[in-house]
Amino acid sequence: MQIEMVKNAGGVFVPAFDSDLPRLTKFKNGEQYTAEIKLTRNPSFHRKVFAFFGFCFAHWAAENAGYDCSDEYTQKEEFRKNLTILAGFFDTVTTIKGELKVRAKSLAYANMEPDEFERCYSALINAAIKHVFAGTKDERILNQLYSYF
Repeated sequence: MQIEMVKNAGGVFVPAFDSDLPRLTKFKNGEQYTAEIKLTRNPSFHRKVFAFFGFCFAHWAAENAGYDCSDEYTQKEEFRKNLTILAGFFDTVTTIKGELKVRAKSLAYANMEPDEFERCYSALINAAIKHVFAGTKDERILNQLYSYF
């Protein structure tokens, strides 16, 4: 079970949302439980990063990579993964055939700490400037790009 918690004075954790209170009733007072505590990433920052991916994707256009026959979700996912790799956030794995493959790191809350996520965002901006917006002269697009800095 995962519940968003807030630490109050005295070291007491309470549910962040009242709607989670009923879920805690199955736990008995005075009993010992094990909990894994993680600092939650700023959700508005996470949304900003994915809005940036959407902006970049709209500018880049699927026709550039031969994904035009794929559904939009697949196109966006491939674009996101490729831009993440270009930003330097990837793992290298070996296939069963002995070939090396590069896979984009997951940007999920559970898979990337907040400070690494911030470094990734900065690298994504640099990669987008170099690979997606290179040569762009349209002031409207450039102003929109600058709004993500």
